[in-house]
Order: sequence, then C-alpha cells, then structure tokens
Amino acid sequence: MQESVSEQRGAWSGVDPAPRRGLRPLKKLWPYMRRYRGTLALALLALLFAAAAGLSLPVGIRLVIDEGFSATNARMIDRYFLLLFGLAAGLAIFSAVRFYLVSWLGERVVADVRTAVYRHVITLSPTFFEVTRTGEILSRLIGDTTLVQSVAGVNLSITLRSAVTLAGGLVMLTVTNPRLTGVVLLLIPLVLVPLLVYGRRVRRLTRATQDRLADASGLAGETLNAIQMVQAFTLETRFAERFADAVTASFETAVRRIRARAILTAFAVLVVFGAIVFVLWLGAQAVIEGSMTVGELGQFLLYGVLVAGSAAALSEMWGEIQRAAGAVERIVELLHAKPDITAPPNPVPLPKPALGRVGFINVSFNYPSRPSELALSDLSFSVEPGERVALVGPSGAGKSTVFQLLLRFYDPKTGQVLLDGIDLASAKLEEIRRRIGIVPQETVVFAADVLENIRQGRPDARDDEVRAAARAAGAEAFVVTLPEGYNTFLGERGTRLSGGQRQRIAIARALLKDPAVMLLDEATSALDAESERLVQQALDDLMRDRTTIVIAHRLATVLKADRILVMDDGRVVAEGTHTSLLEESPLYARLAALQFDIAAFPDVPRDAGVGGA
Repeated sequence: MQESVSEQRGAWSGVDPAPRRGLRPLKKLWPYMRRYRGTLALALLALLFAAAAGLSLPVGIRLVIDEGFSATNARMIDRYFLLLFGLAAGLAIFSAVRFYLVSWLGERVVADVRTAVYRHVITLSPTFFEVTRTGEILSRLIGDTTLVQSVAGVNLSITLRSAVTLAGGLVMLTVTNPRLTGVVLLLIPLVLVPLLVYGRRVRRLTRATQDRLADASGLAGETLNAIQMVQAFTLETRFAERFADAVTASFETAVRRIRARAILTAFAVLVVFGAIVFVLWLGAQAVIEGSMTVGELGQFLLYGVLVAGSAAALSEMWGEIQRAAGAVERIVELLHAKPDITAPPNPVPLPKPALGRVGFINVSFNYPSRPSELALSDLSFSVEPGERVALVGPSGAGKSTVFQLLLRFYDPKTGQVLLDGIDLASAKLEEIRRRIGIVPQETVVFAADVLENIRQGRPDARDDEVRAAARAAGAEAFVVTLPEGYNTFLGERGTRLSGGQRQRIAIARALLKDPAVMLLDEATSALDAESERLVQQALDDLMRDRTTIVIAHRLATVLKADRILVMDDGRVVAEGTHTSLLEESPLYARLAALQFDIAAFPDVPRDAGVGGA
C-alpha cells in the first residue's frame, strides 16, 4: 500500500508534523465563529434563560411538596402547578431557540471552514500534490469538517447546556444542603481524572482513525479515476482486496477508539450515579433525623439528577470534543501548507499591451520529487512575438517542463524565465497565467455543460462568444448533435465525449481566452483527419498574430513552424527548419524517421503521413 497520510504530511511545506496536545487546535475555530458574534450571543442568552428555567423547576417542586400539600395552603397548589407549567414552557421555548441558533452556527462555521480549506488547497503548488493524494485532501475537506460541524453545532449546544446546568446545579445543591454538597464535591475528582486521561487516548485514536480512513479514500480515488485501466488489466480483485485491507485497518483503529470511549462513559456514569445514590442515602438519614424536609430532599434529588446527567453528558461530549480537536488539527495542517510558488510582495507589472515574447536564460531545473535528476540543464532560447516554435525531442528531453515553467507551476533552480521581458518570479501569478493559454494532450473536461466548459477560458464571456470559439475549434458540428446542444451535461471528466471531441472543447476554451502566448501539446493529435483539417485551419488563422509554442508529434506541425527546437537531456541541441535539421542534426533525422514515420532524407515528400509520438 502507498505511504500513509501520517508519512505524507511531514513533507508538506509549512506543516508542523508534531501533533498538538489538548484542545489547542479548537482555538483555530474561533476566527470563524467570531464572524457571527451576534448569533453566538443570542444563543448564550437563550441558554442562560433555559438553564434558569430548568434550575427553577426543583424549587417549584419543593414548594408543591412542602406547602402545596398542606391543608392550610390548599388554595396555593393551583398557583404552584401553574408556576411549574410556566417554567416548563420557558424551558421548552428557550431550549428550542438555543438549539436552533447553535445548530445554525455549527452549519455556518463548517461551511466557512470548508470554503477556506478549498480556497487554500487550490492555490497550492504542484509540489504539494506530488506527495498528497486527492482522496486524502477530500477526507479532510469532507470527513474532518463534519466532525468540526458536530462540535461547533449540536455538540456545542449540549456541552454548553450541560456545563451551565452542572455549575448552576452545584450552586443550588449548596443552597439546598451545604453538607451533602460537600460530599458531592469530594467525589468530583473521581470523574475528572479518568476523563482527562482517557480523553487524550480517545483523541489520539481519533487522529489515527481519520488517517486510516484517508488512506482508504485515497486508494478509492486513485482506482475510480483509472477505472478503465483497472478493468483492462483485470485488477478488480487485487484493488478490492487492497481497499478491504485499508478499510479493515480503519475499522480496527475505530474499534479501539470506541472501546476507549465506552470505558470512559461507563466509568463516568457509574461513579456519578454511585455518588448520587450515596448522597441520597445520607439525605434520607437527614429526613429521618428531622434536619431536612421531604421537599428539600426532593429538591436535592432533582438537582442531583440534573448534575449527574450534566456530568454524564459532559463526559460523552468530552470524547466528541477530543475527536473534533483531532479533526481540526488535520484541517489546520492543510491550511498551514504553504505554496512554493507565490508572487513577490511588490510584483512587477507586465507591460501592456501584451506582446507574447518568451525567453529562457540559462535555466536549470529539477522536479522536487527527483532532486538528483535535472529536467532542464542550462537551457536558453527565445521566442519572438507572433512566432511559431515547435519543440521536438525524445521522451524526457524537457519539452513539457518548458510549459510547466512558463506557467510558473515551478521556479527554475538557476536562470530566468521571461515573459515580455519580465522575470516570471517578479510578476503576479494571475497576470502571467492570464496571458498564456494551454491545450494539453490529456484534455480536462469538467462535470458541466458545453457552454460552461468552454467558458472556463474566460468566465465573463457571453454565450455568443462561447459559440464562436466552439465554431473556430470545429466543435460546433458535434455539439449541435448532442441531446441538449450547448446545454448538454458532459459527465465527470467528459465521459460522454470521444477523445477528439474533448480535445476540441479544450481548444475552444483556449481560443476563447485569446492569450498572447499559446502552448499546444499537439492539440490536434486526438482528432480524425477531417476534424484535424478544420481545427488546424482555425488554429492557423488565430495563431497568426500570437506567439505559439508547440510540442510536436506530427509532421504537419513541424512543417508549419517558423523554427524547430530540438531538445535532448534538458538542452536545445539544434534549431532550424525541417529541411535544414534533416541535414544538420542526426538526432532530428532519427526522430523524423521514427516519430514522424518517414525516411530521414531530404527528398522525402513533405506531406507524408505521420504517427503519434
């Protein structure tokens, strides 16, 4: 099985792998709750009124017992029962208000936390995603925030109610009979000590449970994203067994957590109610001796039940709070992960209007996951505005890495990457990427309709502009045949489209963006001959006045390029036209013979068919 989450998280930039202790991680929720101070204040006010009504009920019952049943006060019994009903009604109303407000607060806070985590995660650099699986991120984004929802909502309501009732009940117990209350207070440490000790164990086990669950989620995400490959290689049984192992590990860890919580709850309830029984026995002796009335004993009994119930609820909620603390800790790790690629404090603005001039100056680079292997080595070249340049080379030569650095997904180890004369490291990321369009070989289609997918290129584009981009990319011909035309839902990752259709959607998206620099990883490689002709014509027209860099897989592409850069081992080893390179570059001649499926001789027809690379 792949490395666990706990092993991954230490590699995240800006994340402290050492676990925090106690409830300190819960402090991170305060900035989100502080936004709704008014709602929180109303909830606390409703809580106080509800607690006051609840704590007044035993007093009313004492009055009924000691005075209402007396023959001299027979007329007062109706008033006492009306008083009891009024207190019960107040308790019901304020409890409902408190529950609603606190539950609303929990839902709102968890929504804000999820939004904040998602907003942060999508800004992280590719380096982060090299060591973190999507399933792990989703586990924290959904599963852990659900635990936060419980502690910030219903559990918070129960905890606050129980805490106020416990404190108020202890005060009223003291007022009712100080001697018996003193006995109760002496027994309280027997409850608190195991709560604290076992609570920490529960929190550790909760963290372990969430990590194991994230492992299972990560494996499931990888498998489902590659389901055709899994089925093609008949790996269903193998992956099902691996997933079952991951789920079993999560289950076994959860059982240990449940066992610890069960022991904690049983011990707390036993000690609390055992103490109450003992104290009531002492109270019964006091009634027999005449130092305490039956009504006072009943009042003390009710307050004892309230205190015992509140203590038991707090013991239960303590475990939930510990779980939430572990979940918040995992969420905070995501929020503390820092992107490796950021804009400088005072970015240099790119010149306007955009020119599309590109330059690499002595650039060396290695991927963080492969520190000993240079992807680019002292690479230098430039592309003038409006020029078309094709990158050709064997696999691993660094062609795709050029695109990665141009989009500033990574920074070079040494050297500079320039856009319109400005070092990318000095400019705003948004400005850089706004000037660059890309059509990758592996097309990304979102789970949305056609209009929305193309509109990703320019979110403020009008519908007619989106349709114009689709026509230019040769996509409209198949879009109009879809069940709902441009409003047809394309499915997750565009599963309802063929490879060529997905490619044309991606091209339309890039054309709609209308960037100064276009990066094409052989944008026509997945199209049939007729579609390729239509798209190539559209690209020729639209790229006439913009800089274009193409990773070439087809002969037609290199023949139409102004220049061809031949790359090998992260360097440009030759440049020129197709004809000149056939004569001057043995590497290009060999690539032309193999990659383009032609004989590497000058007299080869220039319209020869080609194969994909």
